Amino acid sequence: MWLFLILVGVPIIEIGLFIQLGGFLGLWPTLGIVVLTALLGTLLLRTQGLSTLEELKRTAETGQSPAGPMANGALILVAGLLLLTPGFFTDSFGFLLMVPAIRTLLIKWITKRAQMKMYAGAANSQQPPDIIDGEFEIIDDDEAGDSGWTKRP
Repeated sequence: MWLFLILVGVPIIEIGLFIQLGGFLGLWPTLGIVVLTALLGTLLLRTQGLSTLEELKRTAETGQSPAGPMANGALILVAGLLLLTPGFFTDSFGFLLMVPAIRTLLIKWITKRAQMKMYAGAANSQQPPDIIDGEFEIIDDDEAGDSGWTKRP
């Protein structure tokens, strides 16, 4: 349901903003802003993406967890895609995601939600673990008989 609302709602909001701002600013300034935000988004994507790659490289060399730089990289990629998508609404979210402090807060929020869902899922799970209880005894080759499984070549 959320995906449907996003896929329908975002274009409707973008069209409304284009009409309102285009009517207020005019055609060429509106198109200029769209192109300018795409160029600025490309520049930010490049600089922040390269810095995140360096951070990822440092964590790999020191043996630290790469989860932080990978999450930052993923959000930078999403921000870049939003900034390259023509529109004022998507640009505003793209620019917000380019702010490191906002990315950090978002990563913490997502991590907390994921942990709560994992905990809730584990608490509600009534399935036993994959343990098979059984007994066995070791049989010497002489006692095994001629079953074909124990016959030596």
